[in-house]
Amino acid sequence: MGLPTRGEKFAELIEHLRKAAEAAATIGHLTNDTDGPSKVQAKGWLAVCQLLEEMVRRVTKLATSTQWYH
Repeated sequence: MGLPTRGEKFAELIEHLRKAAEAAATIGHLTNDTDGPSKVQAKGWLAVCQLLEEMVRRVTKLATSTQWYH
């Protein structure tokens, strides 16, 4: 087992973020099945999903950027 590469770690991070977004969306849909204040919680979970999806896009952009600033 050698040293991890930047590309491997970006891929791992993106995969975890995608799984988290999927889990948040699932929780939102499952919470939405009930009535009452849970509807507000469901919308909150769907918002979390959208934020995680945006994070995936931004991390992907960073991973594919040719310029790195130190």
